[in-house]
Amino acid sequence: MPFKTADLLDSNENKARDGNLRVVAPMFQRYGARPSFAGQVVTLKVFEDNSLVREALADLGDGRVLVIDGGGSMRCALVGDQLAILAHKNRWEGIVVYGCIRDSSDINAIDLGVRALNTHPMKSIKKGIGERDLPVTFGGVTFRPGEWVYVDDDGLIVSDQPLS
Repeated sequence: MPFKTADLLDSNENKARDGNLRVVAPMFQRYGARPSFAGQVVTLKVFEDNSLVREALADLGDGRVLVIDGGGSMRCALVGDQLAILAHKNRWEGIVVYGCIRDSSDINAIDLGVRALNTHPMKSIKKGIGERDLPVTFGGVTFRPGEWVYVDDDGLIVSDQPLS
């Protein structure tokens, strides 16, 4: 279903006032072939280790969005083209990375929504360190597993329930 985050905010003003609809601070760059995407949130908390990212994206996404709290690290990438291909194959709607990605030109050709702080050519370590399905906070917003995220060129909004 096509949407605009600005319209969703306008039509859900009460939820925004109540704190059930939150706006993420503008900090993300757009990657991937999908200009907008939305879905239920799955969370990861990792730092310069993308082992759990691969594990999560190997699961069926079924329209969900993987939200990765990478600690805002600008020292390596947490997602590259191979993980983006895996996400697309397993029907993830998109990935939000509070950190960096690599292979951005290839990712831009994949039918997947991706937002990240920036790009970095170095791959991450792989020690299997991190946590899944816990609240993560960045951009002034806490993302909880099972909530909904809506992403377009104007930004990211998070809701405790689906919006229409």
